[in-house]
Amino acid sequence: MDNATLLFLALILDALLGEPKWLWDRFPHPAVLIGNAIRWADDSFNHGDNRRRNGILLTAALVIGGWILGNFIGWFGSIPTLIIAAILLAQRSLVDHVKAVSDALRISIEDGRQSVAMIVGRDTAEMDEPAVARSAIESAAENLSDGVIAPAFWFLILGLPGLLIYKAVNTADSMVGYRTEKHADYGWASAKLDDLLNWIPARLTAALIAATHLILDRWHMIHEDAQLHRSPNAGWPEAAMAQAIDVALSGPRSYDGQMEDFPFVNEDGRKSIGPNDIDASTQALWKAWALTLAITGLLAIF
Repeated sequence: MDNATLLFLALILDALLGEPKWLWDRFPHPAVLIGNAIRWADDSFNHGDNRRRNGILLTAALVIGGWILGNFIGWFGSIPTLIIAAILLAQRSLVDHVKAVSDALRISIEDGRQSVAMIVGRDTAEMDEPAVARSAIESAAENLSDGVIAPAFWFLILGLPGLLIYKAVNTADSMVGYRTEKHADYGWASAKLDDLLNWIPARLTAALIAATHLILDRWHMIHEDAQLHRSPNAGWPEAAMAQAIDVALSGPRSYDGQMEDFPFVNEDGRKSIGPNDIDASTQALWKAWALTLAITGLLAIF
């Protein structure tokens, strides 16, 4: 089967099954295996005077390893490729995690804080309801790009090797791509390559959100708001989501006890938000997924 047909089936399989707990309680998830390898490399090679060189070598090893492994799996036919692709797409699990925040927030603010802490890296202990909701919605938008559209894009372009390379580099960026004393040099290469690999998918994700909410005429506003983000890519899906469901996102938040005064994205949007707005973001996730599925299906046919 061609890449488009396999991707079409993988998108459906992931949406139906998600991440079966019974399976991953018994076997290590591929993403966990990738993370374990990166953690071992970080412990083993992130020291001395050649950290940047070692980080470049790590990134090169991830690319080469992903290419070799993807082609090796491909030798066994379409079914193993389809299964691995479905496993490495994250639509259903993303929706489930975001929806869990709105469900928890309806119980109590403390439940909402505990639930959102599972999907964001910022401080959650002092969050009020709008802050919890903003965090969940931002996570929904950014992870739609990183966890669904980007993997699907690279699978469509390069097949399973492209998907594995993307997931490995993206995982490395999430683990070592920080501008801290420990990782500024070692994580430089993975962070730069991750930015490059996400450049098109991030903007494509924004376009999918905008198209499914009939707001493509606001593209100039999405573009302007995207520039407010620290990342060259993450601001695009976040800005599109803010426009789509009419909320203000980002804004001040705390990391490691330090308050950061980030600007609001879609500043004129509603700031007093809650569980219903989180639910609106999960509906936006499914709309973007449906359009992606439709486009993939047309590519498979033609």
